[in-house]
Amino acid sequence: QVQLVESGGGLVQAGGSPRLSCAASGLTFSSYIIAWFRQAPGKEREFVAAIKGSGSSTLYGDSVKGRSTISRDNAKNTVYLQMNSLKPEDTAVYYCAAAPDGLWIWVQVSKYDYWGQGTQVTVSS
Repeated sequence: QVQLVESGGGLVQAGGSPRLSCAASGLTFSSYIIAWFRQAPGKEREFVAAIKGSGSSTLYGDSVKGRSTISRDNAKNTVYLQMNSLKPEDTAVYYCAAAPDGLWIWVQVSKYDYWGQGTQVTVSS
């Protein structure tokens, strides 16, 4: 049974730098692209960042590009999202998701087979 468990969210002041973690089990971790998405109230789920199974390639959404870094530790089956210079508009539930690795890094929600329960990040101004 595949499980993805996010952690590291909470209440953060504007300008803060939280690090989110996504711990995976039940899958061959290095064979999966791991992505972060986020969803704010009343909005669609939005692509944030993703990393290929080997860690050799990453992709970022426009909303966080230059302010976030995604990385992975395949020995620990964990992916990290280091976020910097947070703004109130970054407030959302952050989800990690897994898709089989391949040529492309997908940004569409529908391409990801497994999802975590999400972790709330609230940025106060």
